Amino acid sequence: MATADDVRRIALSLPGAVEKLAWGMPTFRVEGSGGKVFASLDDDDRVMGVKCPKEDREELIAAEPGKFFIREGHDDNYAWMRVRLAALDDEDELYAVLADSWRQAAPRRLLAAHPDLAAGRGGPEG
Repeated sequence: MATADDVRRIALSLPGAVEKLAWGMPTFRVEGSGGKVFASLDDDDRVMGVKCPKEDREELIAAEPGKFFIREGHDDNYAWMRVRLAALDDEDELYAVLADSWRQAAPRRLLAAHPDLAAGRGGPEG
């Protein structure tokens, strides 16, 4: 089962990632992106939010509603979804979700400096 500590460790291992408290919760941003948030932890540390295009999130939520969801009225208009940490299969899946969200927030120069990560290759070990 993934924990808030796992989220923090993996998120901060991504290039340019920094943690900043916002809205009373930890958020993870990419330096040089104008402060774009790529992940956040809800105040109960059991759910994280990540960037996800609306069309992709609809498919993910339909396929695995116990794992992925949105907070209606709050996430409706944003390219954002929530992930139940306890429902993730393993650390590799947590890494994949965080890395995908990071790619959406990272500036081009950072993506160019990390082509394997930018292409969706690599994993927790690099």
